[in-house]
Amino acid sequence: MKKIIIAILIFVGSFNIANAQTKTKAVHKKTTTTAKTTTAKTTTTHLKKDGTADKRYKENKTKTTAVGPLKKNGTPDKRYKANKK
Repeated sequence: MKKIIIAILIFVGSFNIANAQTKTKAVHKKTTTTAKTTTAKTTTTHLKKDGTADKRYKENKTKTTAVGPLKKNGTPDKRYKANKK
């Protein structure tokens, strides 16, 4: 029984090895050079490549103020409904 299971695993594993080296063809699009006037935005927010705010910078971090009771260390106490947002 062990030999059959090992043989099946080797057989299935050979398909994974055979497909591991396949390459996909990259399609390159030609870029057109048109004169575009871009205006530089002078904002204080730092953005990632996808356009979302970069949380590594202080001005992009959002602060949540606790409405309900606080713990001794100053963090919101999550046992209360007002702080569970």
